[in-house]
Amino acid sequence: MSRLQVVSGKGGTGKTTVAAALALALATEGKRTLLVEVEGRQGIAQLFETEALPYEERKIAVAPGGGEVYALAIDAELALLDYLQMFYKLGSAGRALKKLGAIDFATTIAPGVRDVLLTGKACEAVRRKDKRGRFVYDYVVMDAPPTGRITRFLNVNDEVAGLAKVGPIHNQAQAVMRVLKSRETAVHLVTLLEEMPVQETADGIAELRAARLPVGRVVVNMVRPEVLDESDLDLVRSTPRGVLARSLSGAGLGGARRGGHAERLVDPLLAQAEEYAERYALEQEQRAVLTDLDLPLHELPLLAEGMDLAGLYELATELRKQGIA
Repeated sequence: MSRLQVVSGKGGTGKTTVAAALALALATEGKRTLLVEVEGRQGIAQLFETEALPYEERKIAVAPGGGEVYALAIDAELALLDYLQMFYKLGSAGRALKKLGAIDFATTIAPGVRDVLLTGKACEAVRRKDKRGRFVYDYVVMDAPPTGRITRFLNVNDEVAGLAKVGPIHNQAQAVMRVLKSRETAVHLVTLLEEMPVQETADGIAELRAARLPVGRVVVNMVRPEVLDESDLDLVRSTPRGVLARSLSGAGLGGARRGGHAERLVDPLLAQAEEYAERYALEQEQRAVLTDLDLPLHELPLLAEGMDLAGLYELATELRKQGIA
């Protein structure tokens, strides 16, 4: 199991939810995970129903079996200050630069440097050890940018090549890429059983593979329960309306006489069945596309009660059952 788990996906697919559930699942049985946010949306804090995360590692949850989940919202400006202090010992001079707006300028004008700082912070957490020589975190889970930007975000070595041929930034990028392109890393893609997210997932996987970044698994999120299968739908299509009306009446849904309540229910129910059949066919088509990607495929259910902290633990349990953690 890779120690750095990167989670991406098209906007609206629930990638942050999947990343949080994965962090919980990996922390089960006494493990310790760090859940990292890089987009500044405070989505992790909302999911875990806690206050906004500061730029520091903070315990936010306890997993089944006593494991712990820590979270970190990485701020690029503060990460650059850390970087300047680490390599150049700027101290108060670095803080003065921030007040002058130089830090914001640097992280905005050179987005490649910004990505080095964000990914570098996560990779540092992967490599960090305590005084006994043990890893501080068993796993680091990154809630990464959406699929359309994930390859460029992770391929930071190419991004800074034109900016820094030598020196600390170049060395930092090289160190980051050694982690990101190793077996220590796996990039998972989250999708829905819909055409656009599935196509973007396929395109993202192709880009990651072309960049030689390690693709992990595909997670299909918010899967609706299967009410009718193909044979059930065939039966609905082939059953005469009169038989359906009598069946409804026999189930206590209106009288059997012509024009009765049961008969009036037939057309709306058939229309609903046809709508379900169309969605069922579309979802089966998208499953086939995802299967052709030749990656482990996992499905998480749509939670009827919506997403809350209890639902997050439920999804973590499902990930454990499916062997993703």
